[in-house]
Amino acid sequence: MQPGSSAAPRHRTVEAPAGRLHLVEQGSGPLVLLVHGFPESWYSWRHQLPALAAAGYRAVAIDVRGYGRSSKPAGTDAYRMLDLVADNVAVVRALGEEDAVIVGHDWGSNIASASALLHSEVFTAVALLSVPYAPPGGPRPTDIFSRIGGAEQEFYVSYFQEPGRAEAEIEPDVRGWLAGFYAALSADTMPAPNAPDPHFVARGGGRLRDRFPTQALPAWLSEDDLDVYAGEFERTGITGALNRYRSMDRDWEDLAPHRGAPVEQPSLFIGGALDASTTWMSDAIDAYPTTLPGLAASHLLDGCGHWIQQERPDEVNRLLTDWLATLQG
Repeated sequence: MQPGSSAAPRHRTVEAPAGRLHLVEQGSGPLVLLVHGFPESWYSWRHQLPALAAAGYRAVAIDVRGYGRSSKPAGTDAYRMLDLVADNVAVVRALGEEDAVIVGHDWGSNIASASALLHSEVFTAVALLSVPYAPPGGPRPTDIFSRIGGAEQEFYVSYFQEPGRAEAEIEPDVRGWLAGFYAALSADTMPAPNAPDPHFVARGGGRLRDRFPTQALPAWLSEDDLDVYAGEFERTGITGALNRYRSMDRDWEDLAPHRGAPVEQPSLFIGGALDASTTWMSDAIDAYPTTLPGLAASHLLDGCGHWIQQERPDEVNRLLTDWLATLQG
C-alpha cells in the first residue's frame, strides 16, 4: 500500500477547457481517472475510490462538464466529444501527472475510449464499463436512432434530442425521475422482459417515466444515495447532462478522420449480462480482437444490470485492481 492511500477522499477543482472541473481524489501512486455517465456524477465511483487507493493508486473521479460542481458552458456545441477529451487531458496535467489509466462507465466509457484514441501519449490504458467500444464511423447517429422503435415508439436517444423536451419531464420531479430511471436499468428492479421497454417513449405525448418501475429502489441505491444524485440535478438542472446526447452528430463529424480506428492500448471491458448496452451491442464485443487489440479480458457479469460498479462493487473492484496490477509489471 502506498503512503497516503488510506487518507479520506479530497474534493478540489482544477482549471480546464470547460472552465472549472470538480474532482474527488483518494490515494497516491499511478493516476487512475474515473469518468461517469448519465445521469450520475463523481459519486458513482464512491466504491472504487477507496479500493483503488488501498491498492496503491491515485484514484480521481471527476464531475464531467455539465454535471455536479463542474462548469456548465452554454450551448449544445460545448459538449462535443473533443471538448470532453480536452477536459480529461487538462485534469491529468493539472494534477501534475504525465499520463493516466482512464476508466469510464456508460457515456464515460465512450469518453474514455475517445480519450485513449486521440491521446495515446496521455492515456496509456483504458477500462470500459457497460458500453462497449465501437470505432467512429457508420451512418449519422440521429439517422440510426430515428429508425429505432417504429411507428408506435420513439427511442430515448431521439427523445433527448430536442432542447427542453426531456427537461419538461424530468425537472419538475428530479428525484422521482432518477429513482425510476435507475430502477429501470438495475438487475433487481428492471421491468419484466414482456413489459414495455423503458428505453422507449410512446409516440403522441408519452414520457419515459411512464414505463419506469415505481415500487422500490434497487438494492445498490439507498435513500441517501438518491438524495446525493437528486440534490445535484435539482441544483444544476439536467440540460448539461442531456447536451451530451445532443452532440452526437457533431462527434460523428469531428471523429470522421478516425473512422474504424482501433484503440491499441491495454484495455479491459466489464459489462452486465442483463444490460441492454451489452445485448444491443454484442457485435461490438465480438469485434474486440480487431477494435481492442490490447484487450486483456472481456467480462460479462451474470445477473447484473447497467449500473455495474454500484450493483457489483466488490467484483468490479477486484477485476479493476487485478488488471491494473498487470500494467505495472
